[in-house]
Amino acid sequence: MDRQGGEMKSERLTQIVLDHPKFIIGFVVAISLFFIAQFPKIKIDTDPKHMLPATSPVRQYNDKVEKDFVLHPDVIVLGIVNTDGIFNPQTLKYIKDVTNAVRQIPGVIVRDVDSLTTVENVFSNEGELVVRSALGDIPQTEEGLSALRKSILDNSLFVNRFISSDGKAVAIFIPIEPTANGKEIADKIRALLPRNSGQNHFYLAGDPVARDTFGTEMFRQMGLFSPIAGLVMCIALWFMFRNGIVIVANMAAAMISIIWSMGGLIGLGFPVHIMSSMSPVFLMAIATDSVHIFNEFAFRLSEGQDKRRAILETMKVVGPPVFYSDVTTAVGFAALATVTIVPVKIFGLVVAFGTLVILLMSFTFVPALLMLIPEKHILKLASAHGKGEKFSPSLLRLGRFCVEKTKPILLVGIVLFIVAMAGLSRIHVNNNMVHWFKFNSEVRTADRVMNKYLGGTSTGYLVVQAKNEGAVGDPAFLRQIEGLQRELEKDPLIGKTFSLADYIKRANLVMHDNAPLFNRIPDSKQEVGQYLFLLQSAAKPRHLDNVVDFSLKTANIIIQLKSWDADAMKSVISRVNSFFVSHPLPEGTNLKPAGIAYFNMVWNHEVLWGMVSSFLWGLILVLILLVFVTRSFLWGILSFLPLLFTIALIYGVVGLIGKDFDMPVAVLSTLSLGMAIDFAIHFVGRFHQRYKEDPRKPGGDGWASYSPSHLKEALIWTVARPGKGIFLNAILFALGFAVMAFAALTPYITVGVLMAAIMVLSSVMSVIYLSALIQLWSRKLTPRA
Repeated sequence: MDRQGGEMKSERLTQIVLDHPKFIIGFVVAISLFFIAQFPKIKIDTDPKHMLPATSPVRQYNDKVEKDFVLHPDVIVLGIVNTDGIFNPQTLKYIKDVTNAVRQIPGVIVRDVDSLTTVENVFSNEGELVVRSALGDIPQTEEGLSALRKSILDNSLFVNRFISSDGKAVAIFIPIEPTANGKEIADKIRALLPRNSGQNHFYLAGDPVARDTFGTEMFRQMGLFSPIAGLVMCIALWFMFRNGIVIVANMAAAMISIIWSMGGLIGLGFPVHIMSSMSPVFLMAIATDSVHIFNEFAFRLSEGQDKRRAILETMKVVGPPVFYSDVTTAVGFAALATVTIVPVKIFGLVVAFGTLVILLMSFTFVPALLMLIPEKHILKLASAHGKGEKFSPSLLRLGRFCVEKTKPILLVGIVLFIVAMAGLSRIHVNNNMVHWFKFNSEVRTADRVMNKYLGGTSTGYLVVQAKNEGAVGDPAFLRQIEGLQRELEKDPLIGKTFSLADYIKRANLVMHDNAPLFNRIPDSKQEVGQYLFLLQSAAKPRHLDNVVDFSLKTANIIIQLKSWDADAMKSVISRVNSFFVSHPLPEGTNLKPAGIAYFNMVWNHEVLWGMVSSFLWGLILVLILLVFVTRSFLWGILSFLPLLFTIALIYGVVGLIGKDFDMPVAVLSTLSLGMAIDFAIHFVGRFHQRYKEDPRKPGGDGWASYSPSHLKEALIWTVARPGKGIFLNAILFALGFAVMAFAALTPYITVGVLMAAIMVLSSVMSVIYLSALIQLWSRKLTPRA
């Protein structure tokens, strides 16, 4: 009764829409204009730190560490590489000139720009500690250049941090204000660089460059490929239906959902993050569901029905599958609301809302536009599908193949599923923003070159807090920190570590005329205190502030990593834990990691694993919904199998080819949850309708006694008629998003290729494997009268 009541309400709604098509369209346009008016308020946020909520303990502790140790979270690294060596007058002049020039750029924190011209080198002169700029006046003779080279490369604090050990590369660290845009400042720096620099090559790397360049490029790519994808879809729709109104209806439903969802997001004051910026792509994909309506409408016309009757009958038979598939898709995305990460939660809710808008448009806007198709175009639309029950011969052959070759089909499926399981066991969850750029892109090339020559562009901190004030000045404590540094530097991904221990060792060495025996931590706490006093008096205190607090209770070990992989910092923490098993910290001392590298590791775990968790919950919810929709546990499980197989095979391939399960892939798992189930719902729903139309059961609502011949006829009909809509939908989607394979950003390439693969595979699974499974289990699935 409930189902019949729902169908009657749906039919009444369609009647109202067909009676007032122009009013419906005008009303939708008016609401769309309201949402469009919100777009000028758009705010963009590409900072990965904001992926975690402001209340996150990791985010709060990271902010505290940066404040306590006077550290800057956003630092651009400018590298200068000369394969013949940087110790020549021209390159050294470039270093000085560029350093002075970047300090004039608005948004740069001038006082804290670190370069060989701004950092101090520590020397001794008659028992006194002398500090002067590492690069002052530029020598013009070979002897002077040789002496300068020795003075810089002999300072272990400089090597692999400011200069490579072979003297071929230098780095200038340029901290920027929190509100500054890394890409804009990077562009200004590029404008300052000499055009004809001979053997000198310049590279810009660092988190703010990658982050803000991606943010800018992200919207440029969306602006470029969304229209191209839409154009390809329009061309495909034209070849499918030869009717402009059909094209307008499909694309309008997509655009309306995008405008309403993104306009609502912006109007509510939420910023557009990296994830939510991809919402239009997903909504455009989901909107292709209306192809089922056009396909059935064309069939009804080809059977000789008038336009109004054709629309009513179309919505009557296609409406329920469209409704349940869109609701299931919305539930799949809404499951992301269970994730604690705010941008992920927003993304899920935005796409879920947009999906419901598409559902609303399918029952209102689309029928209204179909009602306005001029009569002269009706025959053209009907002729595109042929006359009467004349199906595609290839689909009829496919239908017969599915019901006659069930066991071979299922055997192939089992083999593929086993292979998929092997691939799934090799899935590696990891995220690396630099890898969101192509291998030869400017950003990724700069990062690769800088990591080759210097300590690394990713930074982590290990904060050691002692029980009592002054404990950090204890030689034993400093030796333990130094021992940890040497252990960490055994990791090939760790290019450089430095701490208070390195400054004390340097002071001890130069105060003893660079005698190698004194390149160590002093034996007494008193000596350590004296060196600290001398360093603070003779040098700028900021560099010491980066590694120790005023009370000598807390020390900071700064780690430069050669990779932005989340696993890199995970390896650091593993080595730290192993080290302190054999070298335990003093009682009451604790160590906590921080920094952008650690933040990325936590973000990787909480965001990606959070999405995996919500995806699994989404699977359970979808299964429950399918059981409810089909009103049968067996039919629910059967409808669920194409989704399960599609996900297993797609992500099995991801594991087999060694691609990381990163943010784009994680987002796609949610899309597959909604899209892959769509075809199964349509196939099962239309099969039920056809099977119940057996002329031997006039007026019956339930299943009749099992009839092998009628079941085969119903399956072949479902493959040939609704199956056509399923394949058209898949082809339309795949063609539209395959163009993203040519994007400049790898996430868009991933989205384009995998989304097309998901749609094609799920359509094949729904049509071929569902037919085979229904035929194989027919006696259990259709047992009652």
